[in-house]
Amino acid sequence: MLRALILLIAWKSMENNHLMAAAHSAAFKESESLEGKCAKIEGYDFNQGVDYPRLLSSMLSTGFQASNLGDAIRVVNQMLDWRLSDESIDEDCSEEEKDLAYRSSVRCKVFLGFTSNLVSSGVRDTIRYLVEHRMVDVVVTTAGGIEEDLIKCLAPTYKGDFSLPGAYLRSKGLNRIGNLLVPNDNYCKFEDWIIPIFDQMLKEQTEDNLIWTPSKLIARLGKEINDKSSYLFWAYKNNIPVFCPGITDGSLGDMLYFHSFRNPGLIVDLVQDIRAMNGEAVHASPRKTGIIVLGGGLPKHHICNANMMRNGADYAVFINTAQEFDGSDSGARPDEAVSWGKIRESAKTVKVHCDATIAFPLLVAETFAKKSIV
Repeated sequence: MLRALILLIAWKSMENNHLMAAAHSAAFKESESLEGKCAKIEGYDFNQGVDYPRLLSSMLSTGFQASNLGDAIRVVNQMLDWRLSDESIDEDCSEEEKDLAYRSSVRCKVFLGFTSNLVSSGVRDTIRYLVEHRMVDVVVTTAGGIEEDLIKCLAPTYKGDFSLPGAYLRSKGLNRIGNLLVPNDNYCKFEDWIIPIFDQMLKEQTEDNLIWTPSKLIARLGKEINDKSSYLFWAYKNNIPVFCPGITDGSLGDMLYFHSFRNPGLIVDLVQDIRAMNGEAVHASPRKTGIIVLGGGLPKHHICNANMMRNGADYAVFINTAQEFDGSDSGARPDEAVSWGKIRESAKTVKVHCDATIAFPLLVAETFAKKSIV
């Protein structure tokens, strides 16, 4: 009996040792070495003092969305640094394309897209800076991205609070965009300003047989506003096309609606603009194309779809908070666009899951703005 008990205890001990060994092996599985393969995670050391360029550079090794922002900065800098001279000379190219000076002058064509809320916010001034200094080549936005720029030239937008009750604001004639407030009077001023311009455009359409498109209408409004705080003014002045296929989806649509009763007949042709927009991508060759999209929706899809016509963009940076689980185009990561041929398989891409009011000014500081100073 004693012998059997001793054997049982010994067997249980061996079994426990075996289980412990298995557990130890599972918990401490031998690792593949990452040395030299991956960057080490480390943040900014404030013992070095406050050095904003070094702080932003440290984002790359911080992890999570900080690292995605660091990757976005790197991709945009690659986009801006690219020259045709970086590529091998194609035997079938023109004599001009073989010229070294010409090749060194050919840069990446940059498409910038953004939603209207960003123009309502202070990001409008960052966009204006890029357009003013010809740092982007094509702009795509929503109707609000047009009208909010113009309205801000006529009257200011104010900071409010996300929690302000809608019924109270309605009683005061105030409109809320997140934590921003826009008085109804601003839209009244917008109507007073824009209706006479529509009258003149209709007259030119009738007398000069002029066909208006959304981009031509937008350029005309940029000319008429004649205000240096407006990105549309600078787009007009620098001949940078601004496309808005959803031109009626906002106050601009309201104004066109009211005008159609007061002075009917104004026509805005969408078909010419889709040809022009897609042409910006199709005829970009031999240039590479890069896309930067803030937010999602129409601007994101319009830019990506145009680049599908040239077998995809070469660089892509998306900044938004949308998720992909519902199948939305807004939430889709760049790899989904690769499946459609909107972004090349070889492209440098990144999506930053972040509010663009935070991420975009920081990105511009370390890319466009830094290069303009050098």
